[in-house]
Amino acid sequence: MLAEELVLKQRTKILHALCSSGSAEHLERVLDILLAQGALIWEDYQNIQVPGRTLYTNARQLLDLVYTKGVDTCGLFLHALKLVLPEAQAVGLSFSESCSNLEENDERQSTSNQTLLAQRPSLVHKLQGCVDGVLEALLDSGHFSSADCDEVRLPIYTPTQQARRLLDHVRSRGDLAASVLLQYIHQKQEPGLPLNQRELTPPKEFLKYQKKLSSSVSAQACFLSTYGGTSHMSLDDIYTDGELELAEVNAHGPLGLEDIVGLAGIVNEEADTVLVSGEAGSGKSTLLQRLHLLWARGLALQDFLLLFPFSCRRLNSEHNELSVQELLFQHCCWPDRNQEEIFQFILDHPHQILFTFDGLDELKQSFTDEHRVCCPTQRAPVHVLLFNLIQGSLMKGVQKVVTSRSEAVSPLLKKHLRKEVVLKGFSPAGIDCFVRKHHRDPTVAAKVLESMQANTALLGLCHSPVLCWIVSQCHKELLGCGEGSPKTITDVYLMILQHFLQHQSPLKSTMGLGWLQEHLKTVLLLGQLAFEGIRSTCYIFSGTDLEACGVTEKDICMVFLIKSKDMSSTHSKCYEFSHVTLQCFFAALFIVLSSNTNRSVIPKLFELENMRETGLTRVCFGACLPSSDQQQQASEKESKAAETPNLQITAMFVSGLLSQRHQNLWLHCCPSAAVEKKARQVAKCLSKGIQKHFRSIPQPVQGEKKSMHAMPDFVWLIKCLYEMQESQIAKDAMSKLEVDHLKLTYCNIGPVECTALAYVLQHLRNPVGLQLDNNSVGDVGVEQLLPCMHICNSLYLRNNNITDEGIRKLIAKVIQCDSFQKIAYRLSSNVTLLLGNNNITAEGATQLAEGLKVNQTLAYLGLWGNRIGDAGTEALASSLEKSNSLVWLSLVGNGVGSAGACALANLIRKSTSLQELWLTENCITRTGVECLIQALKHNTYVTSVWLRNNDLSLEDVEEMKQLESRLIF
Repeated sequence: MLAEELVLKQRTKILHALCSSGSAEHLERVLDILLAQGALIWEDYQNIQVPGRTLYTNARQLLDLVYTKGVDTCGLFLHALKLVLPEAQAVGLSFSESCSNLEENDERQSTSNQTLLAQRPSLVHKLQGCVDGVLEALLDSGHFSSADCDEVRLPIYTPTQQARRLLDHVRSRGDLAASVLLQYIHQKQEPGLPLNQRELTPPKEFLKYQKKLSSSVSAQACFLSTYGGTSHMSLDDIYTDGELELAEVNAHGPLGLEDIVGLAGIVNEEADTVLVSGEAGSGKSTLLQRLHLLWARGLALQDFLLLFPFSCRRLNSEHNELSVQELLFQHCCWPDRNQEEIFQFILDHPHQILFTFDGLDELKQSFTDEHRVCCPTQRAPVHVLLFNLIQGSLMKGVQKVVTSRSEAVSPLLKKHLRKEVVLKGFSPAGIDCFVRKHHRDPTVAAKVLESMQANTALLGLCHSPVLCWIVSQCHKELLGCGEGSPKTITDVYLMILQHFLQHQSPLKSTMGLGWLQEHLKTVLLLGQLAFEGIRSTCYIFSGTDLEACGVTEKDICMVFLIKSKDMSSTHSKCYEFSHVTLQCFFAALFIVLSSNTNRSVIPKLFELENMRETGLTRVCFGACLPSSDQQQQASEKESKAAETPNLQITAMFVSGLLSQRHQNLWLHCCPSAAVEKKARQVAKCLSKGIQKHFRSIPQPVQGEKKSMHAMPDFVWLIKCLYEMQESQIAKDAMSKLEVDHLKLTYCNIGPVECTALAYVLQHLRNPVGLQLDNNSVGDVGVEQLLPCMHICNSLYLRNNNITDEGIRKLIAKVIQCDSFQKIAYRLSSNVTLLLGNNNITAEGATQLAEGLKVNQTLAYLGLWGNRIGDAGTEALASSLEKSNSLVWLSLVGNGVGSAGACALANLIRKSTSLQELWLTENCITRTGVECLIQALKHNTYVTSVWLRNNDLSLEDVEEMKQLESRLIF
């Protein structure tokens, strides 16, 4: 089929793929490529990128234009789409084999301005880290004014959008301005950026080593290694992109894999280490594995000649002191000859070398910068080498990528980071993509997805890739459980336990309760191994360790344990649990089912004290612990007492396993009295932990509301309460909380946490304001929160990736809920709704407006940093005209034009409560401002209308200031 026909036939799918994320990044990257290829001219680009127009309208304009330009342009367009779209959004699209190959035009252009077009994609990439520097150069040369610089730096733009706005402005200033920009980039690259590989002539032995290392990395990365029973599964066949965000920079657009080591979001240019953080099971290890594979195949990270991958859990097993050279060659790939020459080349070209360290949180030692090592040939303990590499004392200039759970990252470590990238797990589209890849039969995939959609709690869990894999793996059990569909994390892990145990049984046990009793010995043996490993921060076990616990080959065949992959091949036949969360689950099973555990284990687990003091039978882990007592004492002195994140996961599983819902499962496995006693212990520990948080709340300043900012462990305790599924325990725990405002900002709140919060918070006695800014709530999380909305009198959801669908759910349940309004009225408390920096369009604003028509308590409405445009503004203004409570309205950075401003002018005319209106960073022209001025003549209540950075000339601003002093420019 011709490219032209493909574009026309797939028009709806292409529009959805370009726009469904709510970000303009994909459309803008396609435009970059088409401009560079000459498929579009500058006038075409300006006709498409009209300020204030909706994303869908711009995308339709591009499709219309591409189609009219014929077959060649359509082919270039489809190939650009293939390069730009993430895998999840490209599902179902055909790109045709006739698509042209895209190569950046490197031929010398006749003018600097033409170079800006021909090299636009790479210039956007290069400019992300130096926009401020280029602006200063343009300001000094007289080509830019301060207003021009401010317009480029608008905080609503992502780093790539700032780069594009800069290129657009420079092009409009002519060839001299373009020359200044190109000269700045050239000078910037000379001293620091990696040289192009083609400019180097590495030694022959180095090239041989590079080939050997690439082959080794590819062999280790080509099969999925994260989950049990998947050693046969190609990473290409199953890998699905997770959601990546910058931790420090408010960026709306999605990040790609190469952006991890790119220029976007750099907070410390002197640092070399990038942290990829995320919850357990969010896909950090698989993401690194994908990066390794793409590098080995020459498909990504080609600025790096060598990539050295390390696993921190395997580095735990290294007790010899090593130099950096020995660390690289012994633990990754040994050169056949000329080791010194190869290592010297590495030292001479640090910017072309990449180290990755997976699972820093699984290292025995906590990060410290006390022991400094600067010489790469000096021997030191492996963890000392690692810490000095991270902080830059060793191998300065070498890029390092480190993964860790976010809660395990200390402020001390963060000060040494170049930037932090947060992996949020799967988006809804990612869940769909993963399930369809896991089940090649479309009918089965559709049934699994339908079952997930029917249980929103389960859907929320599946945002975690490891849980999505479990649910997909156990699809037969899932489809057969009807109303008993799993809704807690413990439910899901019990399902995978039953799945593998029954599939290994020669008798193929039925779905009755006897399946666990039949395999109880294996569960206890693996449980003891897991528990002792958690206590000693041990994740890799030798054959000797397994023997000490009585684990046999038959137990290993249950696939909960898998062979540990060690690139250096220094250890033979080592084993690890197929996922660290599975090790935590087995440790929890051991605590619940074993009669050998000390009665203080559960209290110590929930108090996170030293688990080594519980008095359990000691198991010697030869591969993980030093052999001599002296070495062991030295190691324990430096190491963590126990790794808090994994202990917390274990405690969460213990809470779920001791729920009344699962009591029948243990009937024939251990004495009921013992299980009930442990359940009471957990309930007491949770209540005690929650009360400790409540007692820490300071008394409010006179005249202010009493506010509680959640301490780090609060969300964990809430999740434990949810896992127990005991409403009375949750009710008792919440009965003594008396605050007006509950703040949970920057607490890694995703859909799973929202489910737990709603379950527990609905038992509060008095309404609260709930602040969830800067989390990952998303549309699914919004739906999970709805059961507790009756107890909320204000809701803060800024920076949570909420789209129109989330707004629709929120409005349907909350704004139109009678009880919500009565609570607000009875308390004489006005409602606050803050939804800034999400992905709300005109459609979502219209839905919100419908709900607000019947609401007379809304005082503060914040929608800054969305994309509601004129249509959304008109709908909101119309719905708010009769409001007697609205005091403050923010529509900053929403593409509002003069039509929207005129609609707001009508609101101003009729409002008797509105005091502040924020319209900064929009595209309002003189016509719109004149409407606002006329309306203000009839309103004495409004104190200020903010209009900075709109489409106004300096002359317009000066004139308008004279006409109305309440306008802020």
